[in-house]
Amino acid sequence: MAVDYSAPQLSLQNLNGTTESLEDFRGKVVLVNNWATWCPPCKAEMPTLEQYYETHESEGFTIIAIEAGDGKDQVLQFVNSLKLKFPIWLDPNGDALQAFKNGNLPNSYVIDRAGTVRYAWTGEISLAMLEKYLTPIIMESN
Repeated sequence: MAVDYSAPQLSLQNLNGTTESLEDFRGKVVLVNNWATWCPPCKAEMPTLEQYYETHESEGFTIIAIEAGDGKDQVLQFVNSLKLKFPIWLDPNGDALQAFKNGNLPNSYVIDRAGTVRYAWTGEISLAMLEKYLTPIIMESN
């Protein structure tokens, strides 16, 4: 779904314990993906997200996958089992779900280089959706 609003202010810890914010990624195209280890469609879309990330990372694109509530050890086990390389943030208090006003998982948001949310989805994302909607935004000012 096409949308047009400023990305929320959001800061969380990554798996290394470093606090990062969405603002830190200004100048990149970002796909924020809210997910959980216990969520079947979340798990199903992870290989697609990893494939897309590996293809487009060198073009000023990143994924920030925000895990909704599980502990660090459980998240690390999940991430390692799927060999995910994109950034993972931990969200023990549901801050991202509140910031994006969507508690349904998975949900994803495309933020352009200027910090504007351009697309929002709830549910599993396909590679075809990413190529159709996200790739043109990556190419806009690349």
